[in-house]
Amino acid sequence: MDSAVRSRPEPFHRDVWWIAFSAFFADLGYQMVIAGLPLFLVLALRAPAWAFGLTTALSYGPGAFIGYLGGRLGDRIGRRKVAILGNGLIPLLSLTGLAGGVSGAAALFSGGWWARNFRTPARRAMLTEIVPERERGRAFGLLHALDVGGGLLAALAVLLLVAAHVSFRYIFLLTVLPLAASTACLVATRTGMAPAGQTARAAGAEAAGAGGKQRNLALYRGVIIAAALYGFSSYSLGFPILTVAQGAHSGAAGIGAYALFLGVSALTGLAMGRRRAAGGGTLALLGYGTAAAGSLGLALAYGLHGGWLGFYGAVAVLGVALGVVETLEPTLIARVTPEARTSGGMGSLTAARSVGLLIGNLAMGFLYVASPVYSYGYACAVAILAAVVLLWVLGASRSRMAGGEMPAASV
Repeated sequence: MDSAVRSRPEPFHRDVWWIAFSAFFADLGYQMVIAGLPLFLVLALRAPAWAFGLTTALSYGPGAFIGYLGGRLGDRIGRRKVAILGNGLIPLLSLTGLAGGVSGAAALFSGGWWARNFRTPARRAMLTEIVPERERGRAFGLLHALDVGGGLLAALAVLLLVAAHVSFRYIFLLTVLPLAASTACLVATRTGMAPAGQTARAAGAEAAGAGGKQRNLALYRGVIIAAALYGFSSYSLGFPILTVAQGAHSGAAGIGAYALFLGVSALTGLAMGRRRAAGGGTLALLGYGTAAAGSLGLALAYGLHGGWLGFYGAVAVLGVALGVVETLEPTLIARVTPEARTSGGMGSLTAARSVGLLIGNLAMGFLYVASPVYSYGYACAVAILAAVVLLWVLGASRSRMAGGEMPAASV
């Protein structure tokens, strides 16, 4: 009886729930735009598929610098201020449907996406201020589950609205409402109000763990490099949406695949958050390795005319991969980054992923024109490389540990 009580997880601080529900409402908003964007550009505006790849690449590319800037600024002026400012500007992408051409749509979508990148590192770092290290995996799992759960509802809403022949202009404008609710949730928090270096907990942790954290610099860099490579392999789910929609001659079928992806990802995030022992090896194999398997499945489904079952199965595998990655990447970064620099570390993670996404979506867009098999095959190969790099870094870290240099964080 006593052991059962001791093993029961501690309740989260109220601000954890405010932050998690801010993520829920944010995804409920902007994921409606993401789900509809490829159909809006390619089917409504009659743009080629590479134009969609270019639009997403332009969003992710400069977003790398903006995410890094937001992370560093959060440590300097307060993470809450940065999170609220960035979140408040995300509704720029809600105006995408008002554009009459690809260039205007790309500019509006990119502006909103850059604002999202600006607030993401600070919002993640806010969690680390109020959650003990042993519970951070569970906290990030909850954050990802509600984040993607909002996206799942967004995909289902778009599915119904597209099936009802509602204009994308009105679908996108509706997203202003949940995005405003997301910002209101962040305003309700009291975490992250002071610059990180001025908090007593941060100062104490910095002094106590500085030596160990510095010895984890190689592991930190390895996770950042692997995250960038995973970004090179990543692509907007707009590509599978297009593949399914064009193959089934139904935009609703494509968005249904997106809903499946988000639902599986949310459940995976919750499951991974309960695995306190999960570390870099799990990230490499169950995260990056599974992403490679999902992309390979899409290539085979298209090349062998596998039908809906093949496409939906591969998309579900990709959902598992995203749930693992989005839970474990920030958890590992928090372990190996000094407390007062956590927001900056999360900014580097966002920047690394965004740089990869810039190249990944450009490559996907142009390869997709030649054949979707080439684009998904490329993504599979680079995801495997990301897994190999991270496993190599972990092996090198364990070798140093065996030689007497004990790292502060478990890998």
